[in-house]
Amino acid sequence: MEKKIKRIGVLTSGGDAPGMNAAVRAVARTAITFGMECVGIRRGWQGLINTDFMRLDAATVGHIINRGGTILYTARSEEFRTEKGQKRALATCKMLGLDAVVAIGGDGTFRGALDLSRLGVPVVGIPATIDNDIGCTNYTIGFDTACNTAIECIDKLRDTMQSHERCSVVEVMGRNAGFLALYVGISVGATAVLVPERDFNLERDVVDRIRNARLAGHTHFMVIVAEGVGSAVEISKQIHEAVGIEPRVTVLGHIQRGGAPNARDRETATRMGYFGVKALAEGRSNVVITTRDGGIVETPIEEALQMTKHLQMDRYAVLEAVGISIPQDHND
Repeated sequence: MEKKIKRIGVLTSGGDAPGMNAAVRAVARTAITFGMECVGIRRGWQGLINTDFMRLDAATVGHIINRGGTILYTARSEEFRTEKGQKRALATCKMLGLDAVVAIGGDGTFRGALDLSRLGVPVVGIPATIDNDIGCTNYTIGFDTACNTAIECIDKLRDTMQSHERCSVVEVMGRNAGFLALYVGISVGATAVLVPERDFNLERDVVDRIRNARLAGHTHFMVIVAEGVGSAVEISKQIHEAVGIEPRVTVLGHIQRGGAPNARDRETATRMGYFGVKALAEGRSNVVITTRDGGIVETPIEEALQMTKHLQMDRYAVLEAVGISIPQDHND
């Protein structure tokens, strides 16, 4: 007979993402609705090792749905990767009387959750990362807000690029995934976008496109570089050597993680938090709450960690088709 869940813990781990607070709020309030208590674990898996916690109730999580970052803080924990660290975390679960843990974060967070589940603690994962690179889900909390933050910054940057007739090379986040860069590049009408998933040839993918844009009458150019491709500074030097213009480099950095979550991230985080607690209440655990075909789906955590997500290259085709190009001579 399944043990009834009476008290759950919730933590955020890895990189912060807009919407994490909305997910924490949903977990806490849904737990109360199902007659459970909720304990917030601060500073991720390290906090579970160190017994760093706070009680969460309806009032504690009030007015956080609109806040960026995470009220539970976040951290990475090398100690939790060890058997000793995991046993200390298990001891904390027993001491606090936690019947289950909801872990909000990315693949690293889910690997930690899987380790804890193997020690007998039921877990549920909720995907939250601005990189949108978790294979088991179509969408991760924080991606849309991060895209909009980058777009707003680049739109403002474009104003000065137009005024000074310059080339701008903008580096966006995403680790080794190009989802953020490609989505943003299409949205700002970039001259070129470089992503890790696609081997690039500087002459073909950047220089020729800048030349074509100049021949078409444009005097400013926007090149978006995913951080996993390499240094935007080095790429700008290569552009300067090839076409003689001196690009200005902007690295957006962690500004993309901050700010109030937008509607999509608040709504998605709230639904994921609700369905995560609902699964526990109904006796299901060791799953990741994912989005698929517009709905919420539970994916076994071991299966989820084996799944990969591929960049939709048709979006790259869209970028190139609607970008600036010189019509070919049909008489050739």
